[in-house]
Amino acid sequence: MGFVKNLKNTKEDKSIYKTNSGFTIIEVSILFVIFLIVAFLVVPLSLDDTMQAKNALKWRRIQGDFENIFYSVNSYKNNDNFVFSESFNLVMNGEIKSDIEPYKIVYMNGSFPSAEYRFTDYKQTYKNATVAYKVYNDPKTEAIGIMMYDVNGSMGPNTWGKDVFGYNIYTDRLEPFCKNDSVATQKQDCSKTGTGICCSNYYLIGGSFN
Repeated sequence: MGFVKNLKNTKEDKSIYKTNSGFTIIEVSILFVIFLIVAFLVVPLSLDDTMQAKNALKWRRIQGDFENIFYSVNSYKNNDNFVFSESFNLVMNGEIKSDIEPYKIVYMNGSFPSAEYRFTDYKQTYKNATVAYKVYNDPKTEAIGIMMYDVNGSMGPNTWGKDVFGYNIYTDRLEPFCKNDSVATQKQDCSKTGTGICCSNYYLIGGSFN
């Protein structure tokens, strides 16, 4: 009888290590740790995609503003002493609130931009974005300059294709980078292995995040 009683107590003791669903405490602990690891890996990616979606939406919404800028620039063309760069600067000055210190901006793949896409004269707009541009004295192509626009201002991530976008400047229009490239080329560049430059147009035509 003593042996049967001890055996019964042993079974009862083991039962305290099980939950009502039949899992042991160790099994539940393992599942909990796995859940935490998955959450740790997935949540930052989800937050990054959400932020990128918001920034892309900001970029889409300001397109009309830049169309108005060129409407204003073109209004000076009737002047006998019209100089594009001077008129462009005059109109842009109306959008600028203050000068700001340059800050680091990187490509989407993490590398540092080539000299063509580096700027030194950073301005803060009334929408708290950052704008920087350069008009070439001796343009080598039809485009006579380029412009960078950071929808978040100096606040991160400060990355081309995530919150930084840009235009080629022509005498009659602003054109998002890569507008004339194939969709496949834009998609590849607007990815973790690309520069992010082509996101400037890719998001405007409905491209998704990669």
